[in-house]
Amino acid sequence: MLTTRMTELFGIEHPIMLAGMNWITDPDLVAVVCNAGGLGVFATARCTPDEMRENLGMIRKLTTRPFGVNVILRAGAPEKIKVAIEEKVPIVNYTLGKPWFIDQVHAYGGKVIGTTALAKHAVAAAKLGCDAVIVTGHEAAAHGDKATSLVLIPIAASAVKVPIIAAGGFYDGRGLAAALSLGAEGISMGTRFMLTKECLLHENFKKLCLAATEQDTVYDTVFDGMLGRALKSKGTEAMQKRGFPLVEAFKAAGQIRKVLKLTYPQFIAMSFKMMTAGEDSASLWAQARQGAGTVRAMKGIYEGDLEEGILYAGQAVGGINDIPTVKELIERVVAEAEQTLASLHSKVRKK
Repeated sequence: MLTTRMTELFGIEHPIMLAGMNWITDPDLVAVVCNAGGLGVFATARCTPDEMRENLGMIRKLTTRPFGVNVILRAGAPEKIKVAIEEKVPIVNYTLGKPWFIDQVHAYGGKVIGTTALAKHAVAAAKLGCDAVIVTGHEAAAHGDKATSLVLIPIAASAVKVPIIAAGGFYDGRGLAAALSLGAEGISMGTRFMLTKECLLHENFKKLCLAATEQDTVYDTVFDGMLGRALKSKGTEAMQKRGFPLVEAFKAAGQIRKVLKLTYPQFIAMSFKMMTAGEDSASLWAQARQGAGTVRAMKGIYEGDLEEGILYAGQAVGGINDIPTVKELIERVVAEAEQTLASLHSKVRKK
């Protein structure tokens, strides 16, 4: 068994975290990861506050182990953070923005994880009081930045004292062993967990992932207005070739408004708030890209639409060639990491 500061901090068995993937990490997947000894994280972007509370109840019916929620600190975040605090969610993981709620989470014994893609942001999150930080390399699905995990993790590990969870490029035990060697206390996996039996991702995209190589992802701003990585597909190629998606974005905005159950005034207010959120603001241009990309992502995830749909996926997709159960995957990763570390120890043993 691998015991690290990550396992001790969160009260979990294995130093493996399910990335909070929007539209993918449903209560079932979160719970099965937790029950297998990892840390399951539920992404709340697709939920209203009431739906979030309902999903938290579902997770608690499926597992008694620690779990987390991921909240994007943009419009609507205060209400969701309030729900997380009222429900005493064990771990609150945030992305973007500055966390104002750390003391409130700590007050009931909860932990806070900040998601970062730059070493300086990891330092800032630790200074603000985060209990751990996720450090996301360029290889990751969606929004890794320009530094690769091999470079970024040791730099961040040298700069912060709180546990680091490495993300970006990790899919097996060799990667977990490497992350520990680089100074991390565990790993976060997204793409690898998408390709498990319990994940709701449509079979069409699971098959496309299995056929992909490490070269079959694209890194661009066209998907949601920020630099992000997605699986190469007809949908991503179409998005890269077109101009500004004005008509598509307008239609997407209407669909997203309905999903979030917002009135037109509420939706307009949310958009304006996102435009005026300081350093984490999103221009109307970026919001249009985001809306169009979100609808295409849902088409890919739920409908398996290979023509119009897209899927955020990391470069690790090239190393994945099967679809195990979550339990099988976690046990395999841990066993392989232990074997790798033992093998390394024998290689460097002094004669």
